[in-house]
Amino acid sequence: MLNNKPLIYRGLNYPWGRDQVPESAEPEQVADGVWWARFPMPMSLDHINIWLLEDEAGWTVVDTCLDLPESRAVWESLFSGFLKNKPIHRVICTHMHPDHVGLAGWLVDRFNGELWISREEFLMCRALASDTGRQAPEVALRFYRAAGYDEQQLDTYREKFGNFGKAIYPLPDSIRRLVDGETIQINGRYWQVMVGSGHSPEHVCLYCPALKLLISGDQVLPKITSNVSVFPTEPQGDPLKEWLRSCARLREKLPDDLLVLPAHESPFYGLHVRLTQLIEAHERDLDQLYDHLDTPKRAVDCYPALFKRKIDAGMAGLATGEALAHLNCLLGRRRISRERDEHGVDWYLQKPETAEFD
Repeated sequence: MLNNKPLIYRGLNYPWGRDQVPESAEPEQVADGVWWARFPMPMSLDHINIWLLEDEAGWTVVDTCLDLPESRAVWESLFSGFLKNKPIHRVICTHMHPDHVGLAGWLVDRFNGELWISREEFLMCRALASDTGRQAPEVALRFYRAAGYDEQQLDTYREKFGNFGKAIYPLPDSIRRLVDGETIQINGRYWQVMVGSGHSPEHVCLYCPALKLLISGDQVLPKITSNVSVFPTEPQGDPLKEWLRSCARLREKLPDDLLVLPAHESPFYGLHVRLTQLIEAHERDLDQLYDHLDTPKRAVDCYPALFKRKIDAGMAGLATGEALAHLNCLLGRRRISRERDEHGVDWYLQKPETAEFD
């Protein structure tokens, strides 16, 4: 059981503290019919929160963890223990990243249930999973060469290409599509689907007015900021613009007194404060990046303006995607220019501050 020791830190109120976590095999109740389980993961982000919603028909599960033997073992202990052998009839995935969707197909197959997910998340997940076993396409190599990768970094990318699908059990062939603004009923209560974009294409959050809860997935995290990246699949995209608009929209549409249940870290109060912090942090990063571009620079030269720590080889992919997201946003605001040299490398340079932008 958790020690109920509230903590207020940086404007957020943590009812169970910032670092208290439930044991995976013994979920903690956070509201009527809503339970919190934490699954370990073998990476720097070493856990994911799984939300278990009980109703008369059985259980609704929100997110699933990676498809790993250790994750399946945790689920097996829950099946025979906490879940009381009641079926999981509905699996909801907030978005397509492997730690969220990894075991969705396995759970659906085991219980003959349904996968509930937004259309874009489902289709993009299947598209990326289909890359498993393929060689890295030339268009992706050109993309990272333009960002400033050398041949050794390109070789590393070639080796890692296709890893996305290795942590995902095959998805089912049909889904129940979740649509922004619709309401679904769980345990006699209405939950509204709230969609955001930027971290992923069509990320689902679930808002229950009766319980004053928001299951936020990766859209709102209390301590870390979700990665917002540009990828070779859409090199001219502006996901940061989408992310900032999504955060502003959630702040406008949702009340501030909700208990936020994030996919990582601890539940908290202070939704509007956190959304404002996320928006302002990215705006500061954009200004810092603009200042950094007083001389022409490649995307890989922009890490110091955006990240406090040194970017090693393991973080290079996400860091490059994040740098490009900020660069594309500045391009969209017409604050910087981009020129490609004879070697296929893009160079970015600030424009005078008098330039107009959206």
